[in-house]
Amino acid sequence: MPKRDASHRPVVVAIDGPAGAGKSTLARMLAKSLGFFLLDTGALYRVMALHLSRLGVNPDAEVIEDNALTSLNVRVEPEVAGMKLFLDHEEVSSLIRDEQVGNLASRFSARPEVRRALLDLQRSVGARADLVAEGRDMGTVVFPDARVKFFLTADPEQRAQRRYRELLERGQEVDWQDVREEMRARDQRDESRREAPLFPAKDAVVVDTTGLSPDMVLKLMLEHIRSCFGSLTPD
Repeated sequence: MPKRDASHRPVVVAIDGPAGAGKSTLARMLAKSLGFFLLDTGALYRVMALHLSRLGVNPDAEVIEDNALTSLNVRVEPEVAGMKLFLDHEEVSSLIRDEQVGNLASRFSARPEVRRALLDLQRSVGARADLVAEGRDMGTVVFPDARVKFFLTADPEQRAQRRYRELLERGQEVDWQDVREEMRARDQRDESRREAPLFPAKDAVVVDTTGLSPDMVLKLMLEHIRSCFGSLTPD
């Protein structure tokens, strides 16, 4: 377990970056190394997307009614290096990994009202215990006071290749060109949305993961934590 400072204030390590940069893999590995809980905020947007789609809400609708957003009944059960998600008492941790749900989540997450609706939920998880939080705006919006911030990036072609392999490994039938185009479209949405566009926090450590294995990136991240924030170093 990590060493705690005298205040025992929960410690948040924020990891941001575009799709395919390795955030999810590295967040799990880092949380396991530190003994921290894991907050996968992308999963929360997927749950919201599943909820709204079941209500028949179109991500391109001119207006999303407040009651559609506030009626979200989600429970987050954080675990060391992981978490379980329940929607209306149904565990959806695996269901939300479907590519169609992911595409809907990307479109819904561009809506300011959707991002605002999930902000308090994300922060409430961060108030419970030491946490590794990964997403698109962890260090800039959700946890601007996070003790450690990373921004992972990689060559767009390699990011698309990683995503393609990941989907194939899950047994999904996908077309390489479709995956690459969706990645390009997702980058454009993330970077141009009005609320919380994707960019590194001013105090974030930017790590280019192109050509690096997850173990190599993890080593870099842990070295930074040990050199700058020794109180987070595992015993």
